[in-house]
Amino acid sequence: MRAIYNHEVEHHTTTLDMVPRSVDDQRDWIAARSGAFSAIVAEWTDPDAPSGEVVGFASLSPFRDRAAYSPTVENSVYVSRSHAGRGIGRALMHDLVERARDSGFHSIIARIESSGEASLALHRACGFELIGVEREVGRKHRRWLDMTVMQLML
Repeated sequence: MRAIYNHEVEHHTTTLDMVPRSVDDQRDWIAARSGAFSAIVAEWTDPDAPSGEVVGFASLSPFRDRAAYSPTVENSVYVSRSHAGRGIGRALMHDLVERARDSGFHSIIARIESSGEASLALHRACGFELIGVEREVGRKHRRWLDMTVMQLML
């Protein structure tokens, strides 16, 4: 999980984090994921390998700190670039949406860097609708970044 995430931090705008996660940071992130906010991990099983390789992960997080926002969650989905286009993101998203429904949430918000066509397409395919664009709210790799906001009503 950490390798997938850190690759995105260092080389892409999929996340606006700018500092790679340390092992301790990753342990803390995993420890904070429980119940409705647990992480889902996708493994690629190779018949010639003793265990599966982590090729993606997804999670739900609180949308905002204030109590009135508690029926809404924010999602994250990351797939290893070497395994993109194999349906892993869609499988993770399907599981994530079901977990959100089962946990009684009312909606899921996705904040996607606007040039992330694969992420935008995945969310559209899973029923998310565009609700707005936040213009030049981030800066990474010496360029201004817009965030597309999408929502799925559960």
